[in-house]
Amino acid sequence: MSLLRTLALASVSLFMLAGCQTDSRDQVLSSATSQVALRSLQSRVFDTTDKTKTLRTVIATLQDLGFVIDKADATLSTVSGTKLNGYSMRMTVSVRDHGPQQLLVRANAQYNVTAIEDPLPYQQFFAALEKAMFLTAHQAD
Repeated sequence: MSLLRTLALASVSLFMLAGCQTDSRDQVLSSATSQVALRSLQSRVFDTTDKTKTLRTVIATLQDLGFVIDKADATLSTVSGTKLNGYSMRMTVSVRDHGPQQLLVRANAQYNVTAIEDPLPYQQFFAALEKAMFLTAHQAD
């Protein structure tokens, strides 16, 4: 009887463990959803086609937020900066065409080599950038 009892307990344990297993499709869909949510935090569309002016405004905005510009590449339409404020955060911003009358600005922030998923740095950057873009468009300094 003890062998039969051991087999019964083993089979019940296996069924219970199988119920705890997560479906890999659920994991992929969950990951994809979080990536879409992160991308929506990282991106904004602006009603302009002037990449040069937008890149200059991105540089000024990063500097206003305490970043030191590490690299700016007009050909690739990217700007990278590092903020040293008790921690090291790096932000890379790219500017791309988005239809015939708009530009897409995407920011990617990292702490060391880990992508920042907290919305706060992106919200702060885009709030400052939106104000700067408005002032630039209306020639206010």
